[in-house]
Amino acid sequence: MGKGDMKTRRGKIYRGTFGKRRPKNPQGKAAGAKSTASGSSKK
Repeated sequence: MGKGDMKTRRGKIYRGTFGKRRPKNPQGKAAGAKSTASGSSKK
């Protein structure tokens, strides 16, 4: 798993895509919130 794995969150960040692992609008969060702030703790 890593940057090249499109099934992981890190791979989606690397490619700039969204999906089930990295939703554009996560439920329970504000629409304007960026996912990079919460992503720094989960590597």
